[in-house]
Amino acid sequence: MEEEEQMEDDVTKSVKSIFLWTRLLDLPFWGASSLLTFILCKDLHINAFQVALIIAVKPISSLLAPYWSQTIHQRSDRIISNLAWANILRYFLFLFIPWVDSIWYITLAFGVYMMLYRASIPAWIEVFKCHLSKPVQGRLVSYKSIIDYGGAALITFALGLFLDHFEYVWRWVFFWTAAFGMSATWLLLRLPVPKVSAHQKAESIEAGKNFCLRELLLKPWSDAWSLIRTFPDFMHYHIGFMLGGAGIMIVQPALPPFFIDTLHLSYAELSVALTVCKAIGVALTSPLWAKLFPKLDIYYFSCLAIFLAALFPCFLWLAPLHLSLLYIAYLLYGVMQGGSELSWHMSALTFSKEKESSPFSSTNLLTVGIRGCVIPALGALLLVAAGPTGVMIASGSLCLAATWYLMRCSLAVRPILAKTGHSKSNKTA
Repeated sequence: MEEEEQMEDDVTKSVKSIFLWTRLLDLPFWGASSLLTFILCKDLHINAFQVALIIAVKPISSLLAPYWSQTIHQRSDRIISNLAWANILRYFLFLFIPWVDSIWYITLAFGVYMMLYRASIPAWIEVFKCHLSKPVQGRLVSYKSIIDYGGAALITFALGLFLDHFEYVWRWVFFWTAAFGMSATWLLLRLPVPKVSAHQKAESIEAGKNFCLRELLLKPWSDAWSLIRTFPDFMHYHIGFMLGGAGIMIVQPALPPFFIDTLHLSYAELSVALTVCKAIGVALTSPLWAKLFPKLDIYYFSCLAIFLAALFPCFLWLAPLHLSLLYIAYLLYGVMQGGSELSWHMSALTFSKEKESSPFSSTNLLTVGIRGCVIPALGALLLVAAGPTGVMIASGSLCLAATWYLMRCSLAVRPILAKTGHSKSNKTA
């Protein structure tokens, strides 16, 4: 018994260590990519719709991500290879950036990176479910947020100062950070392989015999629709999160021209707002969000995070009065990001309960992609028609609508949770 417990403890430590080290190795590239739209806007002079396209690529890539993650459904033995290949291929196109001038190539490279980054999420969530306890899962997600935003803040700030003096060296920055991120593949190959039951193997063999291209293309969508219909609580969560995500996303096309043409920010000032202030908010509050998550139902938890998102465009709109208001806006954004990312990542585990989590994670990716097909374009059109002020009003209104909807969902499930004795735990009705 003691030997089994020791083995489980070693596996837990191994998974935690490998996950955190892969995030650290990805950090330089992650930090550089946060400035990509501003680099292209400032150095290549791209227009508002090209900005909107690059911003849209990030969520739209989620529409393709489930096709990659589909290979691990009911096949835990494929998780390691799925993660390793995703890590290699997502950086590959950036190795040619120094010799390519096309904005379309850069957009494609960024889209592939984001698609495979998101496509690896279901595999990681399933690794967590197989090897980690629920408290450890929540803490690890919060650690990820701290690394992603705290570490990226330091890198992006240094990069901002560097680019202010050497503007066109950014191509080599992306080359070397991509090579650095690719080196994490050897760590992924050392992950413990989740156990595969005989039933899973039999199902996989049978599925291979009945392979159909049409079914392969439609399966992520049909699985997502089936989950939404079967789990109405999951559907309500996505409606609220869709409204809140739309509010955050619609303002993004207005930011580069607003920062450059209205606020006249340097790269260093941009990096302070976009990464340092945001990172401080994430780093200071992610552990608090992780402690709060098990005590609240997921609707109320998400409601609190999205309400903070509604304050972001308010402070942003006031930023021309004093630059400190811009930094306060991104500090609030960071606090919101810590809570919303934890909610989004843990929602698959919360709603799947004892079932396989990867179909729920894939559905999350599809909804992000659907939102990304529409909202950035609407933001760009609204920017042309109503200016930055109109976009910011729309952003705040959508976030407030999401806050109201999720609060209603929370109030609806509280009596049910109270009857079942889970009024203080993060479980759905």
